[in-house]
Amino acid sequence: MPRDKTLSHIRVNKAIKEEFLEKGFEAASIRSIGARAGMTSAGLYRHYPDKEAMFDAMVEPLVEEIRAWTKRHTKSRKSLVDAQAKNSDIFSESFVDMVREVILPRRDEFRLLMTCSAGTKYENFIHEYAHANQKEFLDAIRYLRKKGYPASDIDEEELHMLFSAYLTACFEPVIHECDDAKTEKYLSTIQDFFMPGWLKIMGLD
Repeated sequence: MPRDKTLSHIRVNKAIKEEFLEKGFEAASIRSIGARAGMTSAGLYRHYPDKEAMFDAMVEPLVEEIRAWTKRHTKSRKSLVDAQAKNSDIFSESFVDMVREVILPRRDEFRLLMTCSAGTKYENFIHEYAHANQKEFLDAIRYLRKKGYPASDIDEEELHMLFSAYLTACFEPVIHECDDAKTEKYLSTIQDFFMPGWLKIMGLD
């Protein structure tokens, strides 16, 4: 992409993010985005074919990072169990770490995903993500029990309540735009509060 078009693309993306954060996907308009970027609607269409593609460009990199982190986390935990690692090492990484490593560097994009995505294919992303991870967690509990760990017998509905509360707590500091110091304080509190319970459920306390 030539330099002038690169600079134009950066300006367009900035305008898109500002518009969606301010109005949400459904209320955002191509004309308003163009005005923010200092170009016509026709000019915008040289960058993206439609409003959906614009929103995709804002959030899809974050969605892919979240999925990739989760996949690595699940694989790593299973490998540690197979290697008979220390209990504390098996669950040394948590979703709080995912917030720190993946979400905090993309705060605006995460807020778009959580609060501005109604009307897009991402509007149920967090619900779908939680549901998928509940299944992974149940599979992990069964696997630990098979390996001789005293993991708890917990049903899916019970786990859903706990997991939803945990994810909500992890995401709240970002959604409410807490500053760095408060975010880190709250994440540490969340970790201290939830981790003993998760370790007990997994039979790793």
